Amino acid sequence: MHLIFQPAEEAGLDCGAKRMLADGLFERFPCDAVFALHNQPGIPARAFRYHKGPFMSASDRVTITVKGTGGHAARPHQAIDPIVAASSLVMGLQTIISRNVDPTRTAVVTVGTIHGGKAMNVIANDVTLGLSVRSFDADVRALLKKRITELATAHAASYGATAEVDYGWGHPVLVNSERETELARRVAEEVVGAGNVGEVGRITGSEDFAYMLEQRPGCLLRIGNGAGANVPLLHTSRFDFNDENLTVGAGYWVKLAERFLEAR
Repeated sequence: MHLIFQPAEEAGLDCGAKRMLADGLFERFPCDAVFALHNQPGIPARAFRYHKGPFMSASDRVTITVKGTGGHAARPHQAIDPIVAASSLVMGLQTIISRNVDPTRTAVVTVGTIHGGKAMNVIANDVTLGLSVRSFDADVRALLKKRITELATAHAASYGATAEVDYGWGHPVLVNSERETELARRVAEEVVGAGNVGEVGRITGSEDFAYMLEQRPGCLLRIGNGAGANVPLLHTSRFDFNDENLTVGAGYWVKLAERFLEAR
């Protein structure tokens, strides 16, 4: 039985789980299964949620640099404006989900950042877009890369500009194995009662524990941080960990270890 204290969970592409596995985590500390808990505001405290199979999405990061020709804002005909091309591209990228991805499957393309220009009276030379791309299926993930690359290149060209696409593969899909998830569910029910344990749908957030689940069977559960309209979400400055979870979470881990070892 091992406890994994993982750093850099939110580091993105070069995350803690990936680095620990590369350093030989499971070779140095062999295990038959791995388990994790993740805090979740919006769910009552002392409650657990689970999902069997693909649970949390793959997460890829894409940087698109649209290159034009800078110039004076008063003479746009003498320049190739990358801001206009990039602005149009942002809208065009939304059609990938609505027109290329099967509507019965889940995917997300979000343009999270736009950087270009420093003065109002100057047409910039280039604009950079930062994208977050989410999916649950390998073929959809490949389709998203193909269409984002094709659309960025062709869209920029239609404005006389060019586009460079840096596509960074990120976290894989987090897949909870059925047997281990069933064990985790039963243990959670022992700790807080069946009425406080429920199944939930897929989550389009991502988690680097997925790398560990690629190498070992296991399960990630969500533990509630409190429900209500005013409960701050994760990754906000107002987030406040609910201390009630300390005893509940500790009790879950102790009971999980006991039940897992009993089944050996």
